Amino acid sequence: SSQTGASQAGILHGNNEGIVAFRWIEKSNGNQMMQCSGITKVPELEQRISDGNGLLVDNGASRSNLFSGDTDNVIFTFSKIMDFKKLYNKAWYSVFSNPSNFARIIALFLADIIREIWSQITHSIRNVRPRIKRGIVYIPTRAATNVFMREINTSTLIGDMMVGDIDVAYSTYLGYDEIAHHSGVRDSDAWIALRAMDQQIKHLTDANKYCPRDYQFVIQSDHGQTNGATFTQRYGETFEDFVKSLLPEDMTVFAKLNSNEDHFAGTSPFSREKKKIKKEKEEEKELNDSEVIVLASGNLAMIYLTQWSQRLTYEELNNYFPELIPGIINNEYVGFILVKSQEHGDLAIGKNGTYYLDNGEIEGENPLEGFGDNIVRHLKRTSSFEHTPDILVNSFYDEKADEVCAFEELVGSHGGAGGDQSKPFILYPSSWNVSDDEIIGAENIYKLLKENLAELKK
Repeated sequence: SSQTGASQAGILHGNNEGIVAFRWIEKSNGNQMMQCSGITKVPELEQRISDGNGLLVDNGASRSNLFSGDTDNVIFTFSKIMDFKKLYNKAWYSVFSNPSNFARIIALFLADIIREIWSQITHSIRNVRPRIKRGIVYIPTRAATNVFMREINTSTLIGDMMVGDIDVAYSTYLGYDEIAHHSGVRDSDAWIALRAMDQQIKHLTDANKYCPRDYQFVIQSDHGQTNGATFTQRYGETFEDFVKSLLPEDMTVFAKLNSNEDHFAGTSPFSREKKKIKKEKEEEKELNDSEVIVLASGNLAMIYLTQWSQRLTYEELNNYFPELIPGIINNEYVGFILVKSQEHGDLAIGKNGTYYLDNGEIEGENPLEGFGDNIVRHLKRTSSFEHTPDILVNSFYDEKADEVCAFEELVGSHGGAGGDQSKPFILYPSSWNVSDDEIIGAENIYKLLKENLAELKK
């Protein structure tokens, strides 16, 4: 899926097998909800995907990432954020050694708070559409990701470079992602964040001129984003309520359609995570009591029927819940669904046609038209995962307007298919050995980086 968990797992560890979306249900594990955030879930996820040969295993540094890439030289890295032995890092000296530098970061932080307040006011006055309610809590969160973590990343990376005792570093700049989610990818807020990110890259390349050794730079996005009003804004009710309307009234439904509060960056990760752990325990009880679980990851939604320990087939779904699949498919804001048929294998079903993914046959109109050249390959791989939902739902994609319809309340979204969310980029040194073949999937970025790092060390 086109979200940070799957992308960083592939890039930093060469393995994103089984990561269905931002969060998913594991029926065979007592209906446990696994997700790409949280101080308990991310370490467990890294244990699953790591073989000990991550991108950063050889004298590397991780800055503001989900996963460590198998290095212990970490700052703001969620998979190891509760390992208190690793909290101290000499790279912090580059931040605090100059009092004016930290004062400058605080001033920029406060300025971004004012910028966000002004943005919310002007968006409301101008009635910018699509628009979501960003609220008070988002204001310091934006400033933390867009300014505080950005400046810490750059300062510590420059410190690492000036000392010259690391061979490779991987750092995530979160500001654009956070702002594009809430303001939209076309808004001036997003362009301002991008210009500030360009400035950070300039700081790093300028610092390289004074380093004891020469560093090469790779600039990449691990996914894109696609704009659009949300499902709730378009349809008038949440996707949870829509699914409920297609099921028997006595069925209990648990839904989590918002990943916004789970973004791994934050103003106070430790205090926030204590609250999350408490909330996770409350959610576990709800999960155990629910017969249907509905989750969202951008414009991708997942439906699990948890009365059954196995993934239900297309035929079983139609037998047990005859209104469910037809109702979902016929919703104007749904593009296609992915289900597994006992008779035909993997099926992508749209309003006017079915794509038989196993043999490539199409009945009626192609439901995957406009979702990218590699969509069939991606869907077949996702369907092969152990914890793929009974029904995987992807929103429609309006190619003309370049818009999708997120099932969570985010204007800019990623996690499913449709538009630029599945079109990341990589900018690498021209001297590198890179094939002209199309690079498909984050795991192949890992291979590319590993191979060229090995060449540089010769």
